[in-house]
Amino acid sequence: MSRCVRFFKLLVDAGVTLMLWFYFIFGFLFFFSPVYACAFFFAADRSRAFQRLNHLFFKSFVRLVRIVGPGLKIRLDKSLDRLAGCVVVANHRSYLDPVLLTAAFEKHSTIVKSAFFRTPVFGRVIRTAGYIPSDAANGFSDLLIYRMQQFPVFFQKGGVVFIFPEGTRTRTGRLGEFNPGAFKIARRFEVPVEVLCISGTDRLFAPGRFLFHTCIQNHITIRRAGVIPADQVRQLSLKELMQKSREIMEAGLSDS
Repeated sequence: MSRCVRFFKLLVDAGVTLMLWFYFIFGFLFFFSPVYACAFFFAADRSRAFQRLNHLFFKSFVRLVRIVGPGLKIRLDKSLDRLAGCVVVANHRSYLDPVLLTAAFEKHSTIVKSAFFRTPVFGRVIRTAGYIPSDAANGFSDLLIYRMQQFPVFFQKGGVVFIFPEGTRTRTGRLGEFNPGAFKIARRFEVPVEVLCISGTDRLFAPGRFLFHTCIQNHITIRRAGVIPADQVRQLSLKELMQKSREIMEAGLSDS
């Protein structure tokens, strides 16, 4: 690749990145924040309203990514719309992964690093939306217990809890070690575990890189690799459930 082409590509990457971050920040502040404020004060179910708003905001962001990303195709498994009352686990390649899953599931919850709950605006949004702190330390034990108490009704009403059991983004492409949190939730509330495979997000927005990687042919896909039904979840030990989910995910990734 010549120096001129590399420079042009860098300009395009920078332009697309600035456009996306501009929308992410100012689109939220000027278009969505007034709606969040109305939902906070007037919605009968604040958590449900905030989940739907998060879903719509990230869905609009993904739509913009599709428009401004030359050579980019995003394909989500059509059956994702039918998932309800379950725990969803997926591999983790990029910060775009939670954006895509929030855009995919209207009624949802997820685990977020506890430190984010202390940020001024974002912390209020994720707390009101019913998201789960990653640990009970530093004063989050009461909130964690409260979230667990809400889960029976949440799952009964078709809610989806999506979690990345690796806990952090892979930088090698290999599947990392699984944390047990997602599987503990599934076993405690006896709900199915849906296993998804994500590919391509790390090519667009790689770990450790600020700029979006555009001007390349890239296919981002999210597809269902398999499911462990609720009756099997009840029968399997925690270790067996984690291992079975890992096997399904590894098989799905090898096929992609």
